[in-house]
Amino acid sequence: MLLGALADQEPSTYQKMIDTNITGLLHGCQIVLKGMIERKHGTIINVSSIAGRKAFPNHVVYCGTKYAVHGLTEALREEVSQKNVRVILIAPGVVGDTELLAQNDTQTVTNYRSWSDTFKVLEVKDVVDCTWFAYSLPQHACVRELLLGPTAQAS
Repeated sequence: MLLGALADQEPSTYQKMIDTNITGLLHGCQIVLKGMIERKHGTIINVSSIAGRKAFPNHVVYCGTKYAVHGLTEALREEVSQKNVRVILIAPGVVGDTELLAQNDTQTVTNYRSWSDTFKVLEVKDVVDCTWFAYSLPQHACVRELLLGPTAQAS
């Protein structure tokens, strides 16, 4: 998650997010998809963010890539649903103990932390538990999208 105002970001910075969040997702889906279609069984779980549903200042490119993940996931789900392949989107809000901020400058991290420290953030286990719930349902049941956030995260 490389945060910053679009006017100030280097093209290489936002290209890195596009390569990871969009191109990487497409490659990963494509690698597993043919086998799932042949077996008529499988589950793809794409992880996005609440930022794929709601925009935030200084998150222009990050939000854009996460909006793309939402759209790509839904389009793929519709494409393969008749082949008994489930496509699930998990979109968490603020999660603590991740490396997502490590690539940002000190001021950006300080600003983000001053906001996120005002409420109890999600734990990684919260996201894992929701993901497991969606995956463990029978193959005929598909949680299409699971949007999870801290109770106190208003935005």
